[in-house]
Amino acid sequence: MQKITPQTQFESQRLASLESYKMMDTAPEADFEKLVQLASEICGTPIALITLVDDTRQWFKSKVGLEVNQTPKEQAFCAHTIVDSSGFMQIRDARTDLRFSNNPLVTSAPNIVFYAGISLLAQDGMPLGTLCVIDRVPKELTDRQLNAMKILAKQVMAQMELRKQLAGLKELNKQLSETNEFMQRFATTAAHDIKNPLSNISLSAELLIRHLKKNNDDKGLKFANTNLNAAKHLAKLVSDMLAYSLRPEILTQNHHSFPIINFLQKVVSMITMPKNVEISYPENGLHITTSEIALQQLFINLLTNAIRYNDKQTCCIKISCAQNEMHTQFIVEDNGIGIANNELERIFDRNVTLNQSDRFKQSSTGIGLHTVRVLLEKLGGKISVESELTKGSRFIFTIPSPN
Repeated sequence: MQKITPQTQFESQRLASLESYKMMDTAPEADFEKLVQLASEICGTPIALITLVDDTRQWFKSKVGLEVNQTPKEQAFCAHTIVDSSGFMQIRDARTDLRFSNNPLVTSAPNIVFYAGISLLAQDGMPLGTLCVIDRVPKELTDRQLNAMKILAKQVMAQMELRKQLAGLKELNKQLSETNEFMQRFATTAAHDIKNPLSNISLSAELLIRHLKKNNDDKGLKFANTNLNAAKHLAKLVSDMLAYSLRPEILTQNHHSFPIINFLQKVVSMITMPKNVEISYPENGLHITTSEIALQQLFINLLTNAIRYNDKQTCCIKISCAQNEMHTQFIVEDNGIGIANNELERIFDRNVTLNQSDRFKQSSTGIGLHTVRVLLEKLGGKISVESELTKGSRFIFTIPSPN
């Protein structure tokens, strides 16, 4: 009568868990070899194995005292161990056990008599295989040997988990590298596509300025100069952002000193401002040394949010600045819709949105404030927020002074 190989009640999930470790048919590794050698020495057995059991076979990741690399699942003692709810199976003499007495591994080489196995449990609880010891004479493990086997089995799984995590990190790094390459190509193409019409706008504005000068049209000349300056600022911003996308390290390298009030006025000129927006600036005469492009992105994001999420008749934004030897502190305060207390800790997380539409009926992507926090961390600074619903918000961030 043919014996049926036992299977777990959740065999498909178990096999999927085993597959996730990508360990089957991998090369020998010293860390696993040492563990089976310890098991053999502690238990006093000539054979010790780390086995992984799939749907057709048991494969030996590491082995002592055995030449073959795998055996059919229907012959595997370990296939019985992994279905045992205790996670442990011990056979004193397989020759007298009805389950194994006719097993080819018992009746011929390697002539198994004694067997003891501990299930290797994945983090999801699935048994993947065993750490087992084998002898050719009847035997029983002592309590101390059994405890040592359990410890070694956990060490086997710890090594497997480590390799799984490293493989995951390698795959993530590969995906990030591919994404970065794509974003760099995209940034280059986008910059080219944007700068061409900007060049045309600048050229047209310059021609218009010459024409208006000839006609002494001071009012038209003022508007034309404003358009030309805006186009030049935008072209520089595109160039700076392209440079950063190609060489992110410039964010922490290209620092220079510039006047804060002039910088803020330039940033505000780059934002489309509704007529009801009033902005107050810090006192004149303050300077800061940092990455201008990074600080520019910070303020564009914070000021844009202050405008978008404001329901008052007059949108009031106050920018404050205080400095000491250690850092420069900025506060961007608005009278907008505010943020609930339970949301304050998570608004800087990636892809977090508060499910609110702005005054233009647009929804947030959840990218902006996360980028603000990342940029500040790159600069060595930090950001926090205080807010009260219906009253407004205060974003407070610091940038360290250069040494």
